[in-house]
Amino acid sequence: MAVRHRLIRVPPSAVWDVLADGRRYAEWVVGTSESHPVRGQWPRTGAAIHYEVRLGPARLENETVVRHCEEGTRLELEANAGVLGTARIAIELRPWGEHCLVIVDEHPLMGAGGRLHNVGFEALIQLRHRAMLARLARLCEAQANQEGDTRRALGQVTVASDADGGRDA
Repeated sequence: MAVRHRLIRVPPSAVWDVLADGRRYAEWVVGTSESHPVRGQWPRTGAAIHYEVRLGPARLENETVVRHCEEGTRLELEANAGVLGTARIAIELRPWGEHCLVIVDEHPLMGAGGRLHNVGFEALIQLRHRAMLARLARLCEAQANQEGDTRRALGQVTVASDADGGRDA
């Protein structure tokens, strides 16, 4: 079971803004080179985006369909990777203080991915999710910084003292 999580230093609404933009899918999903909506209004149930995967000179055209959407908190997708098969990807957003805990859960459904699913395959999915969540965090945090968010990095300690007038340490 390929479940991975990451704390992103923005509110859940900021993460949802990125997930809800089907044109940005390729910016955070590892392996995709471009994406655009093709059906419905992303991310409503039944909407789809088209994306391309490039493996050297080979190009695979694929589609991802929204199977379930709870606006702002949960997005369940079915990725169709052609000969590689289909996979279910659930993305959950949980408030964590002023930040967002993002949980990704992916399982192969049909095709080669389902038939070849084993511990080694799970390890590859975990590596992919780690990179994907890092990309998503960079996008969301960069966007927040561009919009004037001045939050400190996680783990940064501030100390108020009389000598510095209560400024950050």
